[in-house]
Amino acid sequence: VQLQASGGGLVQAGGSLRLSCAASGRTFSVYAMGWFRLAPGKEREFVAGFSWSGYEIYSDSAKGRFTISRDNAKNTVTLQMNNLKPEDTAIYYCAVAKGAAPATLSSAYNYWGQGTLVTVSS
Repeated sequence: VQLQASGGGLVQAGGSLRLSCAASGRTFSVYAMGWFRLAPGKEREFVAGFSWSGYEIYSDSAKGRFTISRDNAKNTVTLQMNNLKPEDTAIYYCAVAKGAAPATLSSAYNYWGQGTLVTVSS
């Protein structure tokens, strides 16, 4: 089982980035997928999650700016990030949940990608 995240980079505040995560090794369509991030000096933080049926959840900091989507046929999940802020700077990780419903706790996820770095300059 592998999760390959991509799309990170350097962007100015107010800009946008689109992160993608491709899963391989098994079919994840019945499981929720999510994005977390790890910023320097902080704990890993939930960003957004998407159930197999289309139910989305977001952290308060992501609401209104980020949009998560998935393509079950392609085993991919994306995170569109708009109006980025310097505090969004972090390594972003995609993950597959143990169940069908997305969750905010990292312990609810059992497969993790390698992470992609997002840097937002002021």
